Amino acid sequence: MKHSTNQQTRRGRGPARRIGRTLALVLPVVLVLSGTLAVTRVNWTGNPSDSVLTASDASAITSDAKAAHRAPQDVLRDKLLGELQEEDPGTVLTHLQQAVNERPSLAKHCVSIARSLGRAAVRMYGPTRAQSYARPVCDTSFASGVAAALG
Repeated sequence: MKHSTNQQTRRGRGPARRIGRTLALVLPVVLVLSGTLAVTRVNWTGNPSDSVLTASDASAITSDAKAAHRAPQDVLRDKLLGELQEEDPGTVLTHLQQAVNERPSLAKHCVSIARSLGRAAVRMYGPTRAQSYARPVCDTSFASGVAAALG
């Protein structure tokens, strides 16, 4: 009988022993990783006014700073190129014309923006379909952008 209880005790310790071994292997790794992460967040400069940033915080600030320092024509160009992904070129050209009408300082950049839109339209729609959207916005610069993309 002693032999059978000994067998039962060994079976009972099996899963507990496996869990214990797993924890013995995993726990040090978790502790090292959490300690490493904690060390990266400590302000080691000694200056309390310095803020400590994580990598994601730093990249967000960088992208915000870039957006804040970008020229209005670049912001408009990117906005319209993004809009071209969802709208047809005719609608985007209308929005370009509206933006130039609302903000006359953009007029000197209208030609380059319209050319960029023309080149992008050729990539998206092909030359024939892109040309069908051409109209006299910014002195037909959209059409010249389409033509430039062909050659």
